[in-house]
Amino acid sequence: MNIDLLLQPFQRFGVNLGLDRIVKLLANLGNPHHQVPVIHVAGTNGKGSVCAYLSSVLTEAGYRTGRYTSPHLVDWTERICLNEQAIASETLCKLLLQIQEAISPDEESPTQFEVITAAAWLYFAQSKVDVAVVEVGLGGRLDATNVCSQPLVTIITSISREHWQQLGSTVAEIAREKAGILKPGCPAVVGILPADAEKVVRSRTLELQCPYIAPQPARQISPGWAEYEQAGETWGLLGDKGDCVIKGDKGENLLVFNSENPKSIKYRLPLEGQIQLANSSLAIAALEILQQKGWQISQKAIINGIAKTKWLGRMQWTTWRNHKLLIDGAHNPAAAQALRAYIDSLDIPKVNWVMGMLSTKEHADIFQALLRPKDSLYLAPVPAHSSADTSELAKLAQKICPELSYCLTYPDLLSALETAFRATDNLVILCGSLYLIGHFFATVNTSDLNHPPTP
Repeated sequence: MNIDLLLQPFQRFGVNLGLDRIVKLLANLGNPHHQVPVIHVAGTNGKGSVCAYLSSVLTEAGYRTGRYTSPHLVDWTERICLNEQAIASETLCKLLLQIQEAISPDEESPTQFEVITAAAWLYFAQSKVDVAVVEVGLGGRLDATNVCSQPLVTIITSISREHWQQLGSTVAEIAREKAGILKPGCPAVVGILPADAEKVVRSRTLELQCPYIAPQPARQISPGWAEYEQAGETWGLLGDKGDCVIKGDKGENLLVFNSENPKSIKYRLPLEGQIQLANSSLAIAALEILQQKGWQISQKAIINGIAKTKWLGRMQWTTWRNHKLLIDGAHNPAAAQALRAYIDSLDIPKVNWVMGMLSTKEHADIFQALLRPKDSLYLAPVPAHSSADTSELAKLAQKICPELSYCLTYPDLLSALETAFRATDNLVILCGSLYLIGHFFATVNTSDLNHPPTP
């Protein structure tokens, strides 16, 4: 039995946002999502790492924890995890067969994403998880994950202009879609947003009477270590003096944050980049809300859970064929800016970029964020996806950064990487698409990879 073969019939339906199909499918399966307490996470960037932090900490705290994220890098099973372990292929195949049987031939077929999302809900319900950390696939309001009516916490990590073809051409329009995951009275933990997006999210939290928690990013106290302090803007239904009050499961008042008695916590931060100071603070703020609701999450569990967090393909150092390699998705302008900021913080003067991008991405903005004079660019197609034309990308890159030392195209990723490593002693960075990174992991000999310390 093959997962790809079971999911392939649904691929032709593409991206088709809406809740009608997933609601009917889940009803046919006995509404498994109603049995699963949920932390729901939306945002342009940072969703995956916030989910990874939360899942790791909750598992460390002893809870039976599900995690659903997308996309996967190599295998479909990566998307659905229980206590940090990917679902077994055989188990996922059985779930997909069960879902196929539940699809009525008289109704509109669900999309591929809706089918794999239904599999996640079914697996979590059958596994009797204590909590599931669920990442939005695209947008929020009409995303297939948005079927939970009473999440424990909702999180919006960041908002920038991406997937505008489906979500809207402005940041405000995209914010409206992402704010669609907010539910009446449910605490909302919100990252730093552009002014137009923040206005939309604030307005929606007021309409729904959602306590609003906007933690400040943690601060770096030494390389690889951070300190989170309970601060930032917090307010709720009964808020005064900077306090934020939410309702407990039985309707009782719960004091979440008290401005006069802030808490702080120091922890090792295993994921690279300044952006993780913000992402980890969002996760800790959400965990504090669970603590106030009676969840037993010790400070030790938070510290150890964050330290154990892994999130592949995002500012990840490895070596390949005895060459140091940095890997990052950097598949949209905001992610590219975060990667460039990380490189600048390391004071690396010149970079060999090995890149491929999907045709739907904002190529010019990504190049603008990443490329600098004297850098070199090695372009390769993204296999099995709607890849941007590499020759057109090369023309665009040279227009944006005419002082590139080198800019050529290659028929495949491995030839681009091999040339990049032979050309100079510059740091080589593989980026531009998570699908390209997934292809790298799927095709290289994993015995050739190891994880060196950060420079």
